[in-house]
Amino acid sequence: MTQQTPLAGRTILVVDDDPDILGSIELALRSAGANTRTSPDGSSAVHSIQESRPDLVVLDMMLPKASGLLVMEKLREFENSPPVIMVTANQGKRHQAYAESLGVSAYFLKPVPLQRLVSKIAEVLAAT
Repeated sequence: MTQQTPLAGRTILVVDDDPDILGSIELALRSAGANTRTSPDGSSAVHSIQESRPDLVVLDMMLPKASGLLVMEKLREFENSPPVIMVTANQGKRHQAYAESLGVSAYFLKPVPLQRLVSKIAEVLAAT
């Protein structure tokens, strides 16, 4: 029996300062069965993760208050930190290499096709 909603019962935190991107990712994830939470900046994302650990974080790199890379550094301090998929418009290879050194599970350049993002999230969650 094939599961229609690959993210059913999973909680995903979406962090982006662009309300249109935030909304479209959130809608795609909810359509796939996920519970979602959102944060518009890095510091509120860290607080949200501390308050209630999501199953996965979709994280923009260039954020107000704390960059996505700073959020990743903070997450390394947590026990059982959630996997992170970074979605960014920043094409810098050094930024990508640093994100990968911090343990990002996947790194996508915007605009990322939403179905591809949902598929990667399902793949990462299945592996954890």
